[in-house]
Amino acid sequence: MPTYNLKINGKTHAVDTDADTPLLWVLRDKINLVGTKFGCGIGQCGACTVHVDGTAMRSCLLQVSQAENVEITTIEGLSEDGSHPVQEAWKTVDVPQCGYCQAGQIMTASAFLNENPNPSQQEIRDAMNGNICRCASYNSIEEAVKLASEKLS
Repeated sequence: MPTYNLKINGKTHAVDTDADTPLLWVLRDKINLVGTKFGCGIGQCGACTVHVDGTAMRSCLLQVSQAENVEITTIEGLSEDGSHPVQEAWKTVDVPQCGYCQAGQIMTASAFLNENPNPSQQEIRDAMNGNICRCASYNSIEEAVKLASEKLS
């Protein structure tokens, strides 16, 4: 079994696994970073979103063999104490209901705001469109993204 050296949240992890193992399962089962959630396994729901070199990506679709030589950030690495502006906005707005999708929502929002720190309501809606919330907290999510953008400006 090959060994892959992955840079995750600023630390290097050597992982022995098959080349086609999804990054999601490496994060959860090999490195014990369980904030990244399994939702659908086909990249449609967004629960497994992480940052790869700053870009939001679905970790269920990224094979571990494709994850070397990139910087991976999970929800655990976004901030050590939950003080990232997006995380703070989520708390202020009280977004989560069940909370299952929230790590993916936050990772998508934070990558989006890094690219577009002053978005319109429609741009927020478009950016967050690919993340499914079973509790239908979409209005609260949009409100929190807007609040975070104001904090970042």
